[in-house]
Amino acid sequence: MKKVLATMLLNILFYPSPKIMISKEEEKQFNNLYEESLKNPGKLIDYNLPIPKYKFLYYISNNKPIVFHGSNNNLIDSFEPREQTLFNGKIATAIFATKDPIWPVFYAILEKNKISGNIRNGSLSSNNKKTFHFYSLTKATISNNPWTSGMVYFLPEDPFSNIGEGVIQFNEWISDKAVPYIAKLEVNPSDFYFHHKIATHRSEESIIKSWLLYKFRTLFK
Repeated sequence: MKKVLATMLLNILFYPSPKIMISKEEEKQFNNLYEESLKNPGKLIDYNLPIPKYKFLYYISNNKPIVFHGSNNNLIDSFEPREQTLFNGKIATAIFATKDPIWPVFYAILEKNKISGNIRNGSLSSNNKKTFHFYSLTKATISNNPWTSGMVYFLPEDPFSNIGEGVIQFNEWISDKAVPYIAKLEVNPSDFYFHHKIATHRSEESIIKSWLLYKFRTLFK
């Protein structure tokens, strides 16, 4: 019952992930592209398909032992654990990743040195099936035109563990060991599914207020 109510609440506050259907032909193309990328010394995926990249990432997430990490840095060779804050406010020395195919694109295209104040975002679920998203930046950050190109890195799932707990969970995975990437995909602002659903908030306002006003603030975008 708690999970049902939590799902209803998430549906009221945030936007659900799109319903993604992948045809047999698309599946074949995605798999061939992924396998070919593993033969590339630079491991950069040459994405030349007329299909949205989020569908490719969705296929990889559901069919390969892969987690994702989005970054502005295009030249990372290996990921090292560093001190960061978990969704629950706890400090952990770890590498962060996610199985969500949309969330890491946000981090890849958001230029870090143009962030003013804080950022609020997440991929949440109450039943590990239906996922909901929210994205909010301060007005100062938006004024800085913070969008750029970046990379979604494909990391091996094995050293990572899903740290989601409770009725509502963030799709957050961590590893306390260094991890080399398997492949990487260049993404641009146009590749971010929720690019037109980014709200603005004041840094000093409570996270609860940001959640409650999120959909209203993005209603006419």
